[in-house]
This record gives sequence, C-alpha cells and structure tokens, in this order.
Amino acid sequence: MSAAEIVQEVAPGYRAARTLPLRVEALRQWRRRRTLVMGGVLAALPFIMAIAFAVGGGPDGPGGGNGRITLIDTATASGANFAATCLFVSAGFLLVVPVALFCGDTVASEASWSSLRYLLASPVPRARLLWSKLVVALGFSLAAMVLLPVVALAVGTAAYGWGPLKLPTGGALAAGDTAARLALAVAFVFVSQLVTAGLAFWLSTRTDAPLGAVGGAVGLTIVGNVLDAVTALGSWREFLPAHWQFAWADALQPQLEWGGMVKGAAVSVSYALVLFALAFRGFSRKDITS
Repeated sequence: MSAAEIVQEVAPGYRAARTLPLRVEALRQWRRRRTLVMGGVLAALPFIMAIAFAVGGGPDGPGGGNGRITLIDTATASGANFAATCLFVSAGFLLVVPVALFCGDTVASEASWSSLRYLLASPVPRARLLWSKLVVALGFSLAAMVLLPVVALAVGTAAYGWGPLKLPTGGALAAGDTAARLALAVAFVFVSQLVTAGLAFWLSTRTDAPLGAVGGAVGLTIVGNVLDAVTALGSWREFLPAHWQFAWADALQPQLEWGGMVKGAAVSVSYALVLFALAFRGFSRKDITS
C-alpha cells in the first residue's frame, strides 16, 4: 500500500491531486536565484546587441561582402527585424540553457538538498510531484523564450522604429502580419527544445547532482548539433532534432511554409514523449534516499 493510500484511510479529507499545487511550485521556482539571473541575461541580450550595432555602425552591407543577405544584415531595418535577429543568434545555444536549467535542476536540486524524501513523505505521490515540477519547468522555459523576443521587439522598435519585416530573400512582411509570424517562430523554437527538456528532466530524476543533469542535457544537445554538421550521414540527419532547429525561419517567408516545421515538431515531440515516459517510469521505481 502506498503512502497516499495509507493517508487516505486515516485522513478522509486528503486528496492526492491537491498536493504540491502548481502555484506553490511556481512560486518556489520563481524565488530561486538562478531563475532571476537567467531572466536578467535573456532580457539584457537585446540591449547588448543594440549597443553593439550602435558602436559598430550597423551591419556591414549585404552578406558582409559575400553577396548573401542574412537576418543579421537586416537587423536594423525595423524593430521586427531586430527581434528576428535576436531569435536567430540565440536559438542555437542560448535558449537551450534555460530549458536545460529549469527542467534539469527541478528534481535533482530537491535531492541535493535532501528535501525530496520529505516531499514524498508529506505525502506527495511521485507522479504528482513529477507532474507539478514538469509543468512548472516547461512554463518557465516558455516564459524565457517569450521574454527574449518581446524585449528585443521593444528595444528594436525604440531604436529603429516599427515597420515591415524586411526579408533576406527579398520583399517584406506587412507590419500587421509580423507579430503573428514571430509568435509562430517562437512557438516552434519552444517545441523544438522539448527534446532538451525531456533529456534534462529524465537526467534530473536519475541523479542527485543538478549540474550533472543540466550539463548532460546541454552537452548531448551540442553533440546533436555536431552530428547534424556531418553531411556524410545524409538523410539520417533528418532524425536528429538539431537538423530542424532553424526551420522556424520558414515562418518568415512571403508564403508561409509548414513542411520543415511540421517535420521538426514531429521529431522533437516523439523524442520528448519517450524521455518523459522514461522519467516517470524510472522515478516511480527509484529508491529515494535523499
């Protein structure tokens, strides 16, 4: 008989679903120093980039001399271009860090503080504990990904004005369509990072060292990026989540292209569901000693 069933017999008012409410877990995570530091770093990036463009005089012409125009070359065209540029330079690595941090630190930190066994003895059912922590971790991860482009859009609009999104391939998106396209791009970036979230969360249930879970998730994500660069793998690279991490750029086209984003989302969600299932299954059988 589980601890929850025992408590249910002696305490008729006990309900497992009411233990560790999401608002309580969210407040606990919000008060963590690493949450505030991570938020500060993401909010500061647009200001740093704006200062860099101001000091450097803006992008050095189309393609920096090689004839190819990129998002960075159009960064100062409008606030929307500046926001898209900030998303472009951060999607490959910087936005991986908050996801790995929030999802990898959540359970392992409780174990490192020797408070995990006391939470379970409250009693909070194991599945309920993991569910609360996972939902809050994903919520903070999404907030981190929204924070960066929102701040960048505000900073860019103040510095370069509001206007159409100038496309590197030519043409422009109307100002009225820009916000929706950027929101779609951010949504895909979040979905593409579910693999990192699943990996970090699974590692967090397997170790008592938060840095091990966070570092392991970031490290394996980097390995995926390296493997994607190996062109000899051919079509096998399409099974790597890293292969689709910049598919969100298809949202910033005159005609919205869904193919790459749909494939990338399918790959990411598939891996993530397996990793989340492994986390719940392993934790349900784990001997908690810390």
